[in-house]
Amino acid sequence: MKEFVVYTAMRIALFLASFGIVVGIMALLFDGTYNLLLAIILAFLVSGIASYFLLDRQRAAFAERVEARAARAAAAFDERKAREDAD
Repeated sequence: MKEFVVYTAMRIALFLASFGIVVGIMALLFDGTYNLLLAIILAFLVSGIASYFLLDRQRAAFAERVEARAARAAAAFDERKAREDAD
């Protein structure tokens, strides 16, 4: 669960930073005005691309955790199935 919280928090922080940068650049280029929808879309794109490179380690840790949990669930299911077959 910790890996999920860390990865999600870092994604949110990266989006907010990207949004601030995009709004700042748009405000500088367009005399203090900006289109909110366009700024959000651009921030999603920028943060998505940046997270692919910057958050690789956190994403791998989260994936390992999910894989281990899935393996435990599959083993428990197989054990219950084997007990049911034995009965």
